[in-house]
Amino acid sequence: MPTQPNLLFILADQLRAASLPAYGEDQIDTPNLDRLTREGTTLTNTIATCPLCTPYRAMLLTGRHPQTTGHIHNSICTRHSEISIADALANQGYRTGWIGKWHLHTGNWPSNWAPDWVPAGRDRLGFQFWRAYNMHMNYFNGFVQIGEEDWAYEQWDDYETLALNRHAFAFMDDVEDAPFALVLSPHQPHWGAEGFAPEAYYDRLPGPLRLPANVPESLVDEAREMYRHYLAMTLTLDDMLGDLLDYLDQRGLAENTLVVFTSDHGSQVGAHGVNPWEKRRPYEESLHVPCVMRLPGTVEAGASNDTLTAPVDLFPSLCGLLGVPVPRTVEGRDLSQAWLGRDTSREQEGVLTMNFSSQYDRIAGGLEWRGVRTERYTYARRADGSPWLLYDDEADPYQLDNLVGTGEMADVIDRLDREVDRWVRRTGDPDLPGEETLAELGLREAWNDREREMHPSNPDLLE
Repeated sequence: MPTQPNLLFILADQLRAASLPAYGEDQIDTPNLDRLTREGTTLTNTIATCPLCTPYRAMLLTGRHPQTTGHIHNSICTRHSEISIADALANQGYRTGWIGKWHLHTGNWPSNWAPDWVPAGRDRLGFQFWRAYNMHMNYFNGFVQIGEEDWAYEQWDDYETLALNRHAFAFMDDVEDAPFALVLSPHQPHWGAEGFAPEAYYDRLPGPLRLPANVPESLVDEAREMYRHYLAMTLTLDDMLGDLLDYLDQRGLAENTLVVFTSDHGSQVGAHGVNPWEKRRPYEESLHVPCVMRLPGTVEAGASNDTLTAPVDLFPSLCGLLGVPVPRTVEGRDLSQAWLGRDTSREQEGVLTMNFSSQYDRIAGGLEWRGVRTERYTYARRADGSPWLLYDDEADPYQLDNLVGTGEMADVIDRLDREVDRWVRRTGDPDLPGEETLAELGLREAWNDREREMHPSNPDLLE
């Protein structure tokens, strides 16, 4: 057994914290995640600071903000010069692997029906073992790219979480004496193109689902139907986690493997009158994600930790737990000692939150905002600098009472607005509407090239 701990990082897609029993949901049972919380530490303040797939994944892998890497939206290729967590770990002898959704390339999206690809080499940011797809939503007959050949792929004929686990077991079986670092990235509980979960998982749900008070009556029926699919897929993730934990036990790897379970962003589920599958909002439902970790003998069992954690902090903090040097390119903080309850000096009072566009895969104005999340408050302002919302999350957990414009919290708004300004300066954020941000960050030509590649039948698209 290697002396350095292994890493098994499970990255769900669009799983909000509020939908798990560990964070308060009482309509489903997740015995395997409950086991992980009993045997490890639950981080209660993990925030998806830019609640969209590609920006989060870039922050996780590089430890750098979207304003630095240019990942301000979905399906943006990563600069080959970026230093990733896979590079840092491989430099210390780790065997690295990525299984499942990638979404840091253009791939073949928006097609769901043909295998997509991520070219071998630096487009994979140093991950050696590769059983991945860039972006598709075929949960029952999807596919992963195999190895070094761009067009070699394998299609599964059962369900995604089962198929990805088979690849995970194969990877861990073959590692032998080297420590391993594996990211396992299922797409659930994201919207699916042809079905969501096997029928047996719907049988484990209660009758009519309860929704919180911040879902308006006009959206209750739609949100309740969506939430059935969402929770059924959440249960598939719990079974996936259980099979992984059993595998580690059977192989004698559990005592020396850091297991992390988290998600890239949440989902509104109709809260605040927003489309149930939507995210990208400065609300609790989009921003607050689960994060549970276990490393016997190092991470306290059964503990809860409220350290405010942003995606850029995950890279250096994981390195801190694994005893791996952190590259100087990383902008996030090593919070590992705070996670362990040993040293709170690295904790932060607030983290920058943001969204750059009203479209998923294109830059368009209308939903640009910047904000700050603290342990108590959620604050956001619009692109023109005007305050949009302020919630006291301790007193108002469902964020029903927007305190902007009431006059009673003017000093808090002023303080948090200045905190946003500090983050904007620190990250080099132009803090402008989407199109102007592209120009200020030097991304306009790169985006033009990408749009022409994705839409070759419409050469006037950008005129």
